[in-house]
Amino acid sequence: MEPSPAAGGSETTRLVSPRDRGGAGGSLRLKSLFTESSEPLPEESKPVEMPFHHCHRDPLPPPGLTPERLHARKQLYAACAVCFVFMAGEVVGGYLAHSLAIMTDAAHLLADVGSMMGSLFSLWLSTRPATRTMTFGWHRSETLGALASVVSLWMVTGILLYLAFVRLLHSDYHIEGGAMLLTASIAVCANLLMAFVLHQAGPPHSHGSRGAEYAPLEEGPEEPLPLGNTSVRAAFVHVLGDLLQSFGVLAASILIYFKPQYKAADPISTFLFSICALGSTAPTLRDVLRILMEGTPRNVGFEPVRDTLLSVPGVRATHELHLWALTLTYHVASAHLAIDSTADPEAVLAEASSRLYSRFGFSSCTLQVEQYQPEMAQCLRCQEPPQA
Repeated sequence: MEPSPAAGGSETTRLVSPRDRGGAGGSLRLKSLFTESSEPLPEESKPVEMPFHHCHRDPLPPPGLTPERLHARKQLYAACAVCFVFMAGEVVGGYLAHSLAIMTDAAHLLADVGSMMGSLFSLWLSTRPATRTMTFGWHRSETLGALASVVSLWMVTGILLYLAFVRLLHSDYHIEGGAMLLTASIAVCANLLMAFVLHQAGPPHSHGSRGAEYAPLEEGPEEPLPLGNTSVRAAFVHVLGDLLQSFGVLAASILIYFKPQYKAADPISTFLFSICALGSTAPTLRDVLRILMEGTPRNVGFEPVRDTLLSVPGVRATHELHLWALTLTYHVASAHLAIDSTADPEAVLAEASSRLYSRFGFSSCTLQVEQYQPEMAQCLRCQEPPQA
């Protein structure tokens, strides 16, 4: 160990290995120990948002809900309030009329209230920032809320179908036609009002980050969704099912009011329109399962995305292409780009990312650029996945 002076008043110790002392071709290894600092340590830099970052297409989104989700929250608040008030009225009216069909409609409204409250909770939860455990944030809580909404409707409908079947077997019940007719009429108006509230147009969508449903800029919208937010869409489907049932209950109440001997119309209408309500959940359930199974986003094709990447100058091949969604409106893509040896990787990355954002509206894109190798043509992991 050989002490040596260091500049600025600090003391440096150089460690020399025996091989170094022998002199012949050994590598010199230095280690500096500063016992006294001559300059203050630089302050730790704080992250700041840049107007245009090297890898982020959009600026950092502001905290809180997006305009689309703020609008969805207002819709759900209004619909939940209307639903709760008329649900209480139907419970009273169904009890006075001794009508299972009215109580069925009230139970469906109760399921609607629960699902809307769950959707509001999921909207609040989705605003929490990403963490090292939840690296994508909490966006998918919206999808889980929609799934809970569908499952709750199935459970309530199953119970009511059983009760309707029991009434068809036993005719020992009496129905007050007047009270049933009045309550059914109010229920139709309530469901129409809720459907109007939930189906109001939201803020205009964009094709950038956090945009609404996908539509290629060159081709225009393809099968646009009337409701971009999954929770609002699930609630709207609930209301549509209740509206169909309310019309059926209204028709049954008119029949029972003028022809009391046809009181079997009460359980029959419950049976028929409960099945319709179950069928109305199929589109929402299909979208939810597609998201949870990491499927390709709706209206985003594998081949168009692949061809777009291959059209970038300098790209020879692409593999490990993955497309999935966190919600109906939050689409993600990742891929490996094999480029020519003469291509500029930074230019290829910028152009490929720009095309994916502008043409398909992805919210997040992760691209790995690597040099093309002839062996990639025979590599099993570099092959495209088969058709489903």
